[in-house]
Amino acid sequence: MKTITGKVSCLVACLLFIPCLAPGSGQGDHDQFRQACSNLAAKAEQSGSIAVAGKDNWLFLSSELRHLGAGQFWGEAASRASRAAKPEAADPLPAILDFSDQLKKAGVELILVPVPPKAVVYPEMLPGLNNPDTTARLDKALQEFYGLLRAKGVKVMDLAEFFIGNKNDPHRPLYCRTDSHWSGSGCVLAAGKISSEIRALVGENPGGKQAFTSNWQAIEIGGDLRPALNNADAPREKLSIRKISRPGSGEPVASGAGGRVILLGDSHNLVFHAGDDMLSSGAGLPDQLAFELGEEVELVAVRGSGATPARVNLMRRAQQMNNYWANKKCVIWCFSAREFTESDGWRKVPVAPKKADEASE
Repeated sequence: MKTITGKVSCLVACLLFIPCLAPGSGQGDHDQFRQACSNLAAKAEQSGSIAVAGKDNWLFLSSELRHLGAGQFWGEAASRASRAAKPEAADPLPAILDFSDQLKKAGVELILVPVPPKAVVYPEMLPGLNNPDTTARLDKALQEFYGLLRAKGVKVMDLAEFFIGNKNDPHRPLYCRTDSHWSGSGCVLAAGKISSEIRALVGENPGGKQAFTSNWQAIEIGGDLRPALNNADAPREKLSIRKISRPGSGEPVASGAGGRVILLGDSHNLVFHAGDDMLSSGAGLPDQLAFELGEEVELVAVRGSGATPARVNLMRRAQQMNNYWANKKCVIWCFSAREFTESDGWRKVPVAPKKADEASE
């Protein structure tokens, strides 16, 4: 990020990312949760199912449960926990630290925003889990990893505790019951939190704040996990989404190149934004961020892994545009937390390819 003017602004920017203490939960609760997730994921994998059926037609992605059951996934434990084909790409820590360092050298701040696993926010909807504490943090490994990243200078926005405290949102739930993504309400809640905490980092938009309109709508979806119910007559899921558009014309908010804020990551940045298989349009995270910040954000998102492929796409975009990083303030790297173990690996990727004369040195 470019220099923040004044000591007060710097202090505010730092304080915004001091982690809050999670509600207390005993080691037994953590162990029970981890073991339950591991068992459920193993059974789903044995049966060839991508999802685990929970209570009240809630569906949980089996790979996400596997991630929660894996425990520590960095350092020496990475090769055991990761799905990466190459052991040297199993540990997410080196790649994240390298990416953060590269961006800092370019004058840009990295804000890491892992999407909390659905089961962490709604453990009470998992099958066979005995009386889980619905207000406690049960994702011990993720909390430890985020603490390690912060200690090494990476700004991490851990939404899990915030989501747990707001899961009775009026437009709830915060995740789709029958889909692997957060809901339209989850997008709104996340955007409000993210925007409130990066304003001090990005400062005022030189072009002035843009005004967008918002409108809550009810929709029905057939989530990507719904086929796991094996019930063709299963009712479609009803959700609320907040549509964002330009006043007067009603046109959607653009998310092309040129924005000061880059939203990077996986399909959690495309759901309710890109339409078609992404369930709806004009109501996803990039739309909500534009509404909250008063400016368009630049979207660099993929339908696959937000770990390495998304950063490769960012590198290619930087390669195509001269002085790409000149006006950038921050990169919000938002992807599912399960990517730490379930992606095909974490490679170091340059934020921009080296020029020919630099590569020959």
